Amino acid sequence: MEKPSYQQMLDAGVHFGHLRKKWNPKMRPYIFKEHKGVHIIDLNRTSDCLDRAAAAMKQIAKSGKKIMFVATKKQAREIITRAAQSVNMPYVTDRWLGGMMTNFATIRRSVKKMNNIERMLTDVTVTNITKKERLTLSRERTKMDRVLGGIANLNRLPSAIFVVDIMHEHLAIQEAERLGVRTFAMVDTNSDPNLVDFPIPSNDDSSKAIELITMYLANAIKEGLAERGTEEGAES
Repeated sequence: MEKPSYQQMLDAGVHFGHLRKKWNPKMRPYIFKEHKGVHIIDLNRTSDCLDRAAAAMKQIAKSGKKIMFVATKKQAREIITRAAQSVNMPYVTDRWLGGMMTNFATIRRSVKKMNNIERMLTDVTVTNITKKERLTLSRERTKMDRVLGGIANLNRLPSAIFVVDIMHEHLAIQEAERLGVRTFAMVDTNSDPNLVDFPIPSNDDSSKAIELITMYLANAIKEGLAERGTEEGAES
């Protein structure tokens, strides 16, 4: 697992923060300087924070627990979906439903309903529904899958969440804090890094920056899963 180099982070624009007038003073320790009214993130701090986040994520994966990936911003959705699927982790990329974690039992019932509709639509022995009913069910299934598809196999609360843009995903952060779920996040200069357990100072608007950071963390998870598999194989 090769960590992103400084040049790679520069090329991806990880260092570009927001305009100074939009900054959150609590990000001061992570800011290198101001350039033409824009805050520049200290990539040394980004690198250090990446080390801590990757090590913690690897350990969580090694212990067999789940990390939920959360990013509903347009430029992050595809990246987050691909990363989460590559390590078989749950993800939310359409919208965060209020109570997705704090009211998990209700969310599980919705997932069960979605799966039941799927079975009805694919079971060739089910012949007592009309074409119109089938079309209605198909549309409902598509709509539900967009919101719940990424957590369809999540049977219990995740042990941690990874978030892109904590201001955009403030509901997810609040629910995680309430439940004691560990939080990892890309945190830009307009945010409060103290809201998460493992802040990673970074541009959270650039798709290149998002991909660089996210795929590195996904690889850390992959290593943890591999080590878990090796240990389980040795024990059997």
